[in-house]
Amino acid sequence: MCRWQSALALGCLVTIAGCSGAKDEPDPAQAAAAESKLKVALLTPSPISDAGWSAMAYEGLKAVEKELGAEVRNQEAKSAQIPDAMRSYAQKGFRIVFGHGYEYNEPSIRVAKDFPETVFVSSSGGHTADNVGAFRFALEEGFFLAGIAAAKLSKSGAVGMVGGDDVPSIRSTFKAFAAGARSVNPEIKVREVFTGSGSDSAAAKRATLQLIEEGADCIIHQANAAAKGVFDACDEKGVMAFGANSDQNSVSPAIVASAVIVAGPAFLELAREVQSGNYKGRIQLMQMGSGAIDFVWNPLWTDRIPAEVLDLIAKSKADISAAKLSVPMDEF
Repeated sequence: MCRWQSALALGCLVTIAGCSGAKDEPDPAQAAAAESKLKVALLTPSPISDAGWSAMAYEGLKAVEKELGAEVRNQEAKSAQIPDAMRSYAQKGFRIVFGHGYEYNEPSIRVAKDFPETVFVSSSGGHTADNVGAFRFALEEGFFLAGIAAAKLSKSGAVGMVGGDDVPSIRSTFKAFAAGARSVNPEIKVREVFTGSGSDSAAAKRATLQLIEEGADCIIHQANAAAKGVFDACDEKGVMAFGANSDQNSVSPAIVASAVIVAGPAFLELAREVQSGNYKGRIQLMQMGSGAIDFVWNPLWTDRIPAEVLDLIAKSKADISAAKLSVPMDEF
């Protein structure tokens, strides 16, 4: 090779190496932005497509993504999967791991000790630590109003409740529903059935048909994704149903109204506290008075609801919001 060809080849190699090195070098500003971006994970006991409990939490997660530009992830996790999922997200640098249910509180306490930079929050539960807290959504307030409505609308004098997993938070809402019903009709018959599953729609439908056979003509649920079975049975038999957790009024023509958790504001408040470094583990009671709980009539039914029932619910709702009417809630 002649001298000028050697010089040209050497120059090309230097140029290529220099370009390659510049391309691989990370942008410090971009790296810092990625490092500081809030990362939030949501664990749910059922698919976020359940139009109820898990869907409501996912709406809260998406509010955090939209308002704060956070990186968000969600995963269905049950039983033994829960601590593994929590550890996985904490190891990936997620600042918040939210477990949507009573069953996530205990694992949070165990896992949080190893990840002090991650905040673990469950919906329901009584255990807290510096980086462990819980939202206590007072859904009992919505269920109390549903109980009043059910007792007023029932023609048979019997109402029913279908539960999936038998956990304290669900039992507490059922007690509130029964209390609401008996507050306007002390003689009302209130029956409950637990299937043991929040995903078995067939079992939920059988349980609902059993209650209807026993005379119930107004039925509410806490069955997560299995609620479809409840609504199908009510629709087939021509009895009234009540939605729970999310506004489920559009899910089935049998649904008269829904007892609703409004998760967005609570999720945003939590995320902002964590982002600012001011979060301290505690139990936060989220009630109707602060807009976290609602009772929503199905517009397709309002023309068929007697005016005195609409007025009674409106007054009771206002009294609950103003803390003039007390609703029973279990501690757990």
